This record gives sequence, C-alpha cells and structure tokens, in this order.
Amino acid sequence: MAGGSGSRLWPLSRALHPKQFLALHGEETMLQATFRRLENLDIESSVVICNEEHRFFVAEQLREIDKLGDIILEPMGRNTAPAVALAALMSEDDPLLLVLAADHIIKDVSAFTKSINKAISFAESGRLVTFGISPNEPHVGYGYIKKGDSVGPGFEIDKFVEKPSLDVARKYLSSSDYLWNSGMFLFRASRYLEELQKFCPDILEACRESVKNLILDLDFMRVNSDKFFECPSESIDYAVMEKTDNAVVIPMDAGWSDIGSWSSLWDVSEKDRNGNVSHGDVILHETNNSLIRTDGKLVAAVGVDDLVIVCTQDAVMVSHKDRVQDAKIIAKNLKEDGRSEWELSREVHRPWGKYDSLESDDGFQVKRLTVNPGAKLSVQMHYHRSEHWIVVSGRARVHYGNEHHDLVVNESIYHGKEVMHALENPDDTPLELIEVQVGSYLGEDDIVRFDDIYGRDIVSADSDQK
Repeated sequence: MAGGSGSRLWPLSRALHPKQFLALHGEETMLQATFRRLENLDIESSVVICNEEHRFFVAEQLREIDKLGDIILEPMGRNTAPAVALAALMSEDDPLLLVLAADHIIKDVSAFTKSINKAISFAESGRLVTFGISPNEPHVGYGYIKKGDSVGPGFEIDKFVEKPSLDVARKYLSSSDYLWNSGMFLFRASRYLEELQKFCPDILEACRESVKNLILDLDFMRVNSDKFFECPSESIDYAVMEKTDNAVVIPMDAGWSDIGSWSSLWDVSEKDRNGNVSHGDVILHETNNSLIRTDGKLVAAVGVDDLVIVCTQDAVMVSHKDRVQDAKIIAKNLKEDGRSEWELSREVHRPWGKYDSLESDDGFQVKRLTVNPGAKLSVQMHYHRSEHWIVVSGRARVHYGNEHHDLVVNESIYHGKEVMHALENPDDTPLELIEVQVGSYLGEDDIVRFDDIYGRDIVSADSDQK
C-alpha cells in the first residue's frame, strides 16, 4: 500500500511527492526498501496500490531495483480496507496476501522474515493474521493490541485499543500484555473477502463494481472511478479485524517504525555523541538531541536542544521535537491559503524526469530540467511563451515535426510561441539543461499536448504538466 501524503513530515514530504517515495532512512526510498526486505520470503508476485498521481514514481522506483509487478491505481483515497479488497479481487488462484505499508522502517529484516514465516500456517488455515510490535517505550502515536490466550507462536486478540494517553501507554508497557498495532497483515484473499462481506458488504460491493471492465494503461490497472468514489472509506482494522473472531496476532521484534513524524525518524536514526541526527551540509555547535536536515543550503545550529530543523529548496521548518506532529497543521494551512508548498516542492518530478524552478519574475522563468535516459517529453506547444534550452550535461534531441536537432554541452536552441516541439534524451545517461521561458503567461497549464508516450491527455491546455 503506497498511498497517503505524509503531511507530518512536511516540508520534505508533499502531497505530490510523499514520504514513501523519499530516501529518509538509507540510500533507497521507503518503497524500494519495502521490496528489498521481501527477498528472503517466497513471494510469487507483487501488487502496489497507489494514488493515480503517484503512478510514475512507483513504476520508476520499481524499475530502478528490478522489482516489477502490478500497479493498481486508486482514483481517490478510500483507506486500507477498500485498497486491499481491490488486490484480493484481482488475485488469481486465491493466494495468501501479505499486506504491507510502503512507508515503514524495519531494522532487523531477519526477525521480520521469521515473524512472517510463523504466520503462514495460521493464514493457510483460514485465520486473519496481524503483526504486533513489541513496545520499547510508552508511545502515544500508535494503536495497541491486547493479547489474549496464546496459540502456538501467536495470541488470540483480546481487543484493539486506540492511541492512548501517556499514562495509559505507560501502564500498557509495564503490563507486557499489549503490542503496537503495526498495520501489517497476512491472510488468504478469499478469507478477507468473506469477512469483508460479513461486516462491510457495501465496501465489497463497491470494489467489485470498480474492478469490472478494468482498464490496462501501460504498467497500470485503472479501476472505475465513479464506482470507487461510491465506496465507503474505512481501515482494515475497523472494517474487519476488530469484528472478526478469526484474527490472531504474531509478535514481531524487528526494529519497526512507521516514521509518522520527524521525531520518529530521530528515534531510529544513528546519532552523534551529542544525540544529534544530521543530513546534508550541517554545522553544529553546542547543540544536542536535535534533527537537522538540509537538501541544499548550509544550516548552522548554535546552542539549541531538542529541535527539528528541516531545510528544503523552498521552505524551512523549525520545531521542538515534542511538537513535530503539528507539521501537518502547517501543510493544512498552506492548502487552505491557496499556496503551492503543501503539494509541490521547488523540484517537481515527472514521468520523464524532473525540473527545478530556479528563478522567476514578471515575464520570465528559469528552470533546470533533468531528462531520464531514453525519456521523451510530450509533443506540445505553448500559446503564451517561448523557450530557450541550453544543454549543460548529456545530449538533447529536439523534435520539430519530422525534423530533429541534436545538441551537446554548451549548445542551445530556441522556439517561439505556437511552435510544436518535443525534447528527448536518446542516450543512456541523464540529460541536464537550462530552460528559460519568456512570455506574458508562464503557468504550467499553458501546454497543448499532441502526443505523449506516458498516456497522459493530449490536445488540451489544462492543469496537467509537461
């Protein structure tokens, strides 16, 4: 499951580039790390369920690690119960489904694998398995599961408990009867659908209708958006797990975290002798127990304790570690105020690569474009702007109808308004170029697209991008 916006990790995580597609803990993205930890399990195939707007992130990141699989596109978020129902309905031969979130950290992959293997016999016998994390602190940001009678390597579930107060969480920790609710599951596809039919038939019916006449689009499977819109929004826990009498919990002690906030990332990250976690160009002086991350500018912290400082290309957030959950409030306020920073960063990713908006003012805009090897921008034109392209790395192939021009480093080309054009990287290394736009209107909706290898809308001047 690769949905969600990760707004509590603003300003790094944005609605159109959320945390599951970022490298927050290690060199690979969280989605890629999720796939990597499955390598010692007997996995027949994989399915990723994601928001339609994130489809090219998923496809490209799986391609990078050679982990191809089905990608189901949700036209809108409807929580985890419908998402898993879509995967179960599309499964062949009634397999066991291991349901994972793409934004978890697992430090001990061996322990993770052992817990999954312990659960297989339960799932094969018709039980619905969830995995409970052995708590090591009185955490108030997680739900809890109270263990019932032991059954083999697991436990019957006495009850699910909502996120508690600190005092209650301390009691849970000292009692040893409670586990954190990880949101990971293992069950046979048919058993999940049977329980969903029993407790939430409206969800199952809407999902059944949604997968009828499924549309295949490149690497993606599109469900019926009108039918899926009618589906109630509900989590697996509320829809099934809290109601069924066939659930069992398997304890897992694998260094798990769902990285729900900057303080969670500080908890699981390697620290210096003063308890600081730093990333990027950071200088510290008499600073303790803080997280400082920058993706560009030098950040210097002097004489501060217990802070989170995050600097991106277009925003800086400073918060006490105890208040980082409120980053989502900042993102919400930005959205309500009509500002773009809740949704996009200055660096915007596209299926062909990305662009970074370097400078803009009345009548002009400067961008740095990175075009992936073998990628091509749509065949397009603009009504209100001209464009100048200067190659700084790699080789550019610029198409004008049936003609094309190849440009190398330090060469440039210009096209005016209403000139149909396309840009391609014909090589196996990234293409970098500077784009200077000049015109009366420079919005991204001034694009009329005539052809596109990524299946996006053509002959339109709408809010979709290059």
